[in-house]
Amino acid sequence: MSLSARVNVPEPRNEPILDYAPGSPERASLQVELDAYSAQPIEIPMIIGGKEVRSGETRDQVMPHRHGHVLAKVHQARMEDIEAAIQASQKAAPTWAALSLEDRAAIFLKAADLLAGPWRARGNASSMLNQSKTIYQAEIDAVCEIVDFWRFNAHFGQVIEAEQPKSSPGQWNYQEWRPLEGFIFAITPFNFASIQLNLPTAPALMGNVALWKPASSAVHVAWVLYQVLLEAGLPEGVINFIPGSGRVVGGPVLASEHLAGVHFTGSTGTFHHIWKTVGSNIDKYRCYPRLVGETGGKDFVFAHPSADPDALVTALVRGAYEYQGQKCSAASRAYIPKSVWERMGDQLVETVRSITMGEPTDFRNFCTAVIDGGAYSDIKEYIDLAHSDRGAIEILAGGGLDDSVGYFIEPTLLRSNDPNHRLMTEEIFGPVLTLYIYEDSQIEEALTSCDTASPYALTGSVFAQDRHAICDIRTRLRNTAGNFYINDKPTGAVVGQQPFGGARASGTNDKAGSMLNLLRWVNARAVKETFVPPTEYRYPFMGDE
Repeated sequence: MSLSARVNVPEPRNEPILDYAPGSPERASLQVELDAYSAQPIEIPMIIGGKEVRSGETRDQVMPHRHGHVLAKVHQARMEDIEAAIQASQKAAPTWAALSLEDRAAIFLKAADLLAGPWRARGNASSMLNQSKTIYQAEIDAVCEIVDFWRFNAHFGQVIEAEQPKSSPGQWNYQEWRPLEGFIFAITPFNFASIQLNLPTAPALMGNVALWKPASSAVHVAWVLYQVLLEAGLPEGVINFIPGSGRVVGGPVLASEHLAGVHFTGSTGTFHHIWKTVGSNIDKYRCYPRLVGETGGKDFVFAHPSADPDALVTALVRGAYEYQGQKCSAASRAYIPKSVWERMGDQLVETVRSITMGEPTDFRNFCTAVIDGGAYSDIKEYIDLAHSDRGAIEILAGGGLDDSVGYFIEPTLLRSNDPNHRLMTEEIFGPVLTLYIYEDSQIEEALTSCDTASPYALTGSVFAQDRHAICDIRTRLRNTAGNFYINDKPTGAVVGQQPFGGARASGTNDKAGSMLNLLRWVNARAVKETFVPPTEYRYPFMGDE
């Protein structure tokens, strides 16, 4: 239905980040929720067509920093549940698509205010316990960025609908923006609650229905934040919540004739598998599915001889070790000229060694645990490689691991004498930063290595005071990062300010947090209305001489 008045959604603004200083009211509220979620496990069902569904097949959700502590029992989707979710989405699709964008936006704008207000402490507490995030990392992700996505996406959606063609005299041309036919399959990662919520809700804002499979290691925070949407009035069947293994859920969903698109964040290998599967099923679908993916990264910091050493140290530490390096954008490799290294090397090593690590509920800690046993094992392999390959790798700091209580890995700083070593080229997704120190005279070779050594192109940054150098390096590394930073760490993209996404093996670069992403979830229909149509088929040139 359409509104009886032309309305504009509220002008979006980025949600302010709270401090959680000792004695602050937000810290007191947070502690109450931390205690509540820690007290006893919750049961997490599926939500299909607005109804709670329990399969009886459950999986434990544990705290990464205290893996003997169970946070939740999560019911796992079965084949019959997946089929029910597909049917529920198709039942809900016509009435949801019939709502105006403004009416759909009202639900997400209400959810934004709920999360920024009464749900804030719950969202942060769940993120801290389930994802093992410090309060700052939880606040910027599980609250502020989700709120930003919902507010800015509503604004971007309205801008898209306002884009209309011109009309010649005697006719009226306009463009309709329709949702895709079918459902969107949202496959979300463990590391960002904001991405977990944005992947199903961005298409839903544009009129689509969705099946949402949250990451198995971060279902608790997904479930808590899904409750915000339900309280905001999300209709039944619009976003169906189906936790489960990728193997069980992915096969039947990708084989459905109703698949209209995939909104994915995760590994490059998994996205390759999805793309191949969709390709092999292409003759089954009612339309060509839209594939939107943000995948891996081997993100870099490139320092010029004119770089500010103090700023470079801070950027490397924050960029590499915040949230234990488990960010798609985390600094994982750095190229530093010898002259700069001689001025800041000792400072960097000592700073990394001074990083505090422990449980996120101890606010003095900068780092906590990695997400689960699988991640711990994967990262350990790379640290073991560093220990074994002492001819090419020097361990400058860290390198210790302990999974007896939680999945703890020390912030690790490595130096490689080979810019093409595995530790300089492969994604690690953990608190490991590898440095390559180049001779100042060999900056061209270092730039070439930065551009070509890794298949990824997600984020990167340059540190330099020389403006000519900044311009040259920015141009040389043009295709090496979808998000490029000048004198800043390569993490921390803000919705509405730095649209996020990368190319090459890092994804389709459809820029979450901008109109570009929302455009992938609509079909345009051009309409031409002629007011006084011609009644003679002959054209003037056909007249007699």
